[in-house]
Amino acid sequence: MKFLVTGATGFLGEYVVAEALRAGHSVRAVVRSTASAEKLGWRESDRLEFARVDLRSRKGLVDAVRGADCVLHLAAQKAGDIYVQFHGTVVTTENLLWAMIEAGVKHIVHVSTFSVYDYYHLPARTLIDENTPLERTPADRDEYAQTKLVQEQIVVDAAKANGWRYTVLRPGVIYGRDNLFNSRLGIKAGEKLWIRTGAWARLPLNYVENCAEAIVMSAENERANGEVFNVVDDDLPRQRSYLNLLRSRTQPRPRVLPVSWTMMRLVAGTAAWTNRVFFKNRAKIPGLFSPSKVHARLKPMHFTNAKIKRVLGWKPKYGLNAAFDRSLGHNWIEPVNVDYDLPQLPAPSSHTIEVDVTRVAS
Repeated sequence: MKFLVTGATGFLGEYVVAEALRAGHSVRAVVRSTASAEKLGWRESDRLEFARVDLRSRKGLVDAVRGADCVLHLAAQKAGDIYVQFHGTVVTTENLLWAMIEAGVKHIVHVSTFSVYDYYHLPARTLIDENTPLERTPADRDEYAQTKLVQEQIVVDAAKANGWRYTVLRPGVIYGRDNLFNSRLGIKAGEKLWIRTGAWARLPLNYVENCAEAIVMSAENERANGEVFNVVDDDLPRQRSYLNLLRSRTQPRPRVLPVSWTMMRLVAGTAAWTNRVFFKNRAKIPGLFSPSKVHARLKPMHFTNAKIKRVLGWKPKYGLNAAFDRSLGHNWIEPVNVDYDLPQLPAPSSHTIEVDVTRVAS
C-alpha cells in the first residue's frame, strides 16, 4: 500500500512512517519543508517521498493526496489559543478531506485521542471503552479536547457521506523518548521539583512504537473499516509508581511534592464556585484549577484495549520497562535500523517533482 502520512515529522509521525516502511509499504510524508525532514533517520528509505505542503492551505493538496491508497491522519495543533488550534486542527482537516474527494482517495485512518471522553460526568473507576460518552460540555475543557472532538466528527461524517473506508483510533497518553512526563502526573516546578497531583489513578499509557504499529495495522486490515479503537498498553502503572520509575532514571534526581486527588478536586471545586458567585463565570481559571480539566487528567479510571485486540489481533510489543529502556537510551533503536529491515543508503540529493512531491531517495 501507499500511505499519505500527515504530521509525519511530529513525535508520533516519525514512528508511524518507520513502522509503515518496516511493514513493506510506501510512504508519502507530509512536511512543510524538506529541511524539517532531513534530520529524521527514515529519510533514506527508497520507499519514502516528501510532500511539501501546508495543510492550512489547499494549494498543492490534491496533488499531494493523489495516488495514495490510504491517508494516515495524525496532524493536529496542540498549542495556542482556541483560534490557533481550531485552524491548525479543524480547518486543516477540512482541507485534507476536500483534497481526498478531489483526488478520489477513499480510505482514511484518523488518530483521535482519549481527551474526547466525558470524564467529569462519569463516576470514578468507570471503565473507559469505545462506547464511553464523549465530552458533553467541551467549552469547559481545554482547546485541544474541543478541537479534537470536532476533528473526529468531521472525519467520520465525511467518510460516511462519501462511502469511504475509515477507522478512528483513540490513543491514550502517548509516551516515549523525550516525552515521558505528562499532565496526568502533575507539573514540573523546575528541574529540581515535581508536583505530583494524585497517586493511585491508573495512567492510560500508550508507548509510541506500540501506537504506531496499531495505526499501520488499522490501515492494513479490512476488519478495521468503520471501527473506533481505544489504543492503550497492557502495562498501566499508577501515577505514583510511574513517577517513581521516571525519577529513579533522572539525574539529578528531583524532589516530589505530593498533592492528593481529593485536594485537587476540592481546590478546583472552590475555584469554580468562586468564579460563579463573584465573577459570574467571567474569570479565566488556570487549567490546574478547572473541575472539568482536573477530572479529565486525574480522576481514577479503568481502561481497556480489548476491542482492538479482538478485532485486529494487535498486542503491545513493548511493556513499561522495555519502553523506558528504549526511550532513555538503553537498547535504544532509532526508527531506521536493522531491526526495521530498512535500507541503509547514503542520503542522495533530493529533487522536486511538478506536483511538489520530493523524492528523498531513488
